[in-house]
Amino acid sequence: MPDALVLLQAAPSSPFVSGLLPIVLMIGIFYFLVFMPMRRQQRNQKEMLKSLIAGQTVITTGGIIGTIVTVADDTLILRVKPDNVKIQVSRSAVTNVVKTDEQVKK
Repeated sequence: MPDALVLLQAAPSSPFVSGLLPIVLMIGIFYFLVFMPMRRQQRNQKEMLKSLIAGQTVITTGGIIGTIVTVADDTLILRVKPDNVKIQVSRSAVTNVVKTDEQVKK
């Protein structure tokens, strides 16, 4: 009969394991709430920079809005209104592609 009591008793967990579990859970939650969305945003930004073509209107990190005239490897030439000034910017300086009315209808 004493053997049956031994089987029913749960093994005591060590304080190290019970203290480590909440920390591991917090790290897991932090990863899913912070790092995964950040990686997704970086991936989307990289894809957007790869897909830039002439004729698109873009916004740079400095707030300049211009239309792409020429696309080179690492640089773009933008035409900026109202005087149609052409400037050369780094491809990585583009933060957003402006959606025109025609693109929104599609």
